[in-house]
Amino acid sequence: MIDRDHGLSVSRQAKVPGISRGSVYYLPRPASDAEPALMRRIDGLHLEHPFAGSRMLEGLLQAEGHEVGRLHVSTPMKRMAIEALCRRLNTSKPAPRHKVYP
Repeated sequence: MIDRDHGLSVSRQAKVPGISRGSVYYLPRPASDAEPALMRRIDGLHLEHPFAGSRMLEGLLQAEGHEVGRLHVSTPMKRMAIEALCRRLNTSKPAPRHKVYP
């Protein structure tokens, strides 16, 4: 779509279809070899402890000897669509138009 050898500049070529210029220059980093193993272990820990969030999973992984931080745990959790099972805010409030029966 974007031709770097074209007469128009890359920024003008990106402007025509409405693509941001930063996405043209972005090159994704390849995943490391240890990441699939870490994701597999996060999935296993989530099955054992479904209430554990990224902070608790970070502690569990560090206890097993992995050197990870909370953000290194939360990013694979987002990719795998994993989240902790817990109560959310305002779930006990009734809906505004819900009919109240005496």
